[in-house]
Amino acid sequence: MTQPQITVGILSGKEIEFSFPVKFSSSVGTEISGTQKAIYQDGKIHWQGKEYDELSFIPPQNAHAFFKLKDVTIGINFHWERKEVQKFKGELKIIIEGEQLTAINVISIEEYLTSVISSEMSATASLELLKAHAVISRSWLLNKLRVENGEWRVTVQPDSAAHSPLSTLHSQYIKWYDHEAHRNFDVCADDHCQRYQGITRASTPQAIEAVTATRGEVLMYAGTICDARFSKCCGGAFEEFQNCWENVKHPYLIRQRDSKTEKQLPDLNIEAEADKWIRTSPVAFCNTQDKKILSQVLNNYDQETADFYRWKVSYTQQELSTLIHQRSGIDFGQILDLIPIERGTSGRLVRLKIVGTLRTLIIGKELEIRRTLSASHLYSSAFVIDKEYEEKGDKEDKLPSRFILTGAGWGHGVGLCQIGAAVMGEQGYKYEEILSHYYPGSTLEKQYQ
Repeated sequence: MTQPQITVGILSGKEIEFSFPVKFSSSVGTEISGTQKAIYQDGKIHWQGKEYDELSFIPPQNAHAFFKLKDVTIGINFHWERKEVQKFKGELKIIIEGEQLTAINVISIEEYLTSVISSEMSATASLELLKAHAVISRSWLLNKLRVENGEWRVTVQPDSAAHSPLSTLHSQYIKWYDHEAHRNFDVCADDHCQRYQGITRASTPQAIEAVTATRGEVLMYAGTICDARFSKCCGGAFEEFQNCWENVKHPYLIRQRDSKTEKQLPDLNIEAEADKWIRTSPVAFCNTQDKKILSQVLNNYDQETADFYRWKVSYTQQELSTLIHQRSGIDFGQILDLIPIERGTSGRLVRLKIVGTLRTLIIGKELEIRRTLSASHLYSSAFVIDKEYEEKGDKEDKLPSRFILTGAGWGHGVGLCQIGAAVMGEQGYKYEEILSHYYPGSTLEKQYQ
């Protein structure tokens, strides 16, 4: 196997502004430099006074050549969403998708990974952490490129006998997002795939060294490339794959405590155990307040978030009922209760019952719960609920005036915990040890030279 090239969807819109500091060769046979604009109109790409179905721009044979894209959104639907100008090596393709244009970057997988490592993590991270991340990012990507030709699933799963996912009879809406279905490129550039920002942020020598040192290396289990998931902070316990996505159990993504010293993990499927776990601050690699370590994993815009190992969110009755209506599209009326129905191995909610004055519905899985209960994404679905009432008396007759969510972790908690892995790197663990901790039973293998 030779090193693959991949296609990365960067942004979409009616207009795309881009520029070339040096001459690029266009697919129409001209050499182009300077600022350009492509516009979608009547099913065609309009550029320089002519119409096209597709355009591509090839860089010169120059290691330093790059192009710029204006108004790239980062952190889509997350609390730190913003636009910026970004720079990319490799080829630029512009295609038509629906009634807009999409800019695609064609790049070698190893160059892509150097950017991902720099984008996902501060490039000041320890070399062992960066090596571990290079291996899992490469594994995740090569695993995806071999699944269904890169076409991934957004699955709505009716539960039990319900034929409709919104059956009022069974009152369950269980949904998971294993990927936005990208038909025209391999991966997108945002957190829904892996955060890729080209060469916008400088790749430090350590990020380059980490990718070079692990070139072609992937995690394997039973002869197959691992689906190496990762999230920011597991909250002290690993979640299992089937509790977040389709009902498939991966033997290397299993229930475990994020610690080498404390092996005992309570059964967090049990509500009382989960409640105790989430309300306390158990020992774990990712239980750290060390700013030096956190700055390795949390880029500046992520550092706007301070609490993630344990956190609190509070909503008034009005805020919560309005939010749930807006986010789910369902009018529950006023919210009477949020009731945990099923939890995963990390205490993350897999199914949550929303009880309103107008209707009751069980929702899941974890990302659907996080999307429903936040204007962007709730940090995780590992939370417990407290209700406050304005007047004393019989609570059964009253409407809660406030809901307080106390939670653990940030993200789905499956696979590598970035903050935990950063702590392991600082404590002197080698990348192979970090990977065997987060993906038990997996092995390292080189796929290409």
